[in-house]
Amino acid sequence: MVNWIYLGVGVLLGLGIREVFSRLSPVISPQQAQITAAQIKQTELAYQMAREMSLFKGGFLARTTHELRSPLNGLIGLHQLILSDLCENPEEEREFIAQAHERALKLLHLIDEILNIARTEHGTNKLDIQPHCLARILQEVNNLTYMVAANRNLSLRVVLPDPEIYVLADYRWLRQILVNLVDTAINQMEFGSIRLSSSFSPTNNRLEIFLDIPSHAVTTSESIELMKLGVDSAENNQAHTILSPGMKMLLNQSLLEMMGGKLEIVSCPSTPETNQELTRLQISIPPVIPEAELQ
Repeated sequence: MVNWIYLGVGVLLGLGIREVFSRLSPVISPQQAQITAAQIKQTELAYQMAREMSLFKGGFLARTTHELRSPLNGLIGLHQLILSDLCENPEEEREFIAQAHERALKLLHLIDEILNIARTEHGTNKLDIQPHCLARILQEVNNLTYMVAANRNLSLRVVLPDPEIYVLADYRWLRQILVNLVDTAINQMEFGSIRLSSSFSPTNNRLEIFLDIPSHAVTTSESIELMKLGVDSAENNQAHTILSPGMKMLLNQSLLEMMGGKLEIVSCPSTPETNQELTRLQISIPPVIPEAELQ
């Protein structure tokens, strides 16, 4: 009889404790679970960006050497053919000289592109930070890139903001950064569409420029294993006439930081009109505050 009493008391206590804990534990709604999943994905993207850029900056000198070595190897190879008398006739020798000259000019262009940003970063080349109409900048980016996208059967859509919205930046460099990002995405894409838009974020008082591209076209940096490779093949030398996507990403990020901006990879909101997985490159940059708001 006593055992049955103890059993009954234990059951009652267990049910009571379960009821208390059920009231104390928060109920997670589907909306909250969706927000939590989005926050986790955003944290993963931010970590990936920070990790890749950290690795890239750590090997900056080695990577710069690698960027310049490929076209230089091709230039040396052509000169070796000429000096070894391996040309069949004077016309072929002249053709090799012309190719070597073309590669020398491209190599000089790569060096100038890196040096210009390095000089800007160290204050030799001063940035001209002025208020500029954001719609005008995006329109020029569209004019410079839409034919490149059309030639590869890719869709490029540029959504222009209000003409009254001004951004505080160096006009030439901001336009070049956006062109670089669009060009890099186009070169990495096999299919899909690109969307360039903007928005003002009142929470942090920043203008945000969005470049939504297919996820397969996003390249933050190349593997550090590139530095362990040997001499490039002739095909790689011939194709390597522009900066790699990872190198461009680093240089663009450095320029934006000098203008008080930031380049991030964030999750892209899904839209009904697209059926492709998108990733968003987000540029945050200071806006121009109207005098009325300052007063």
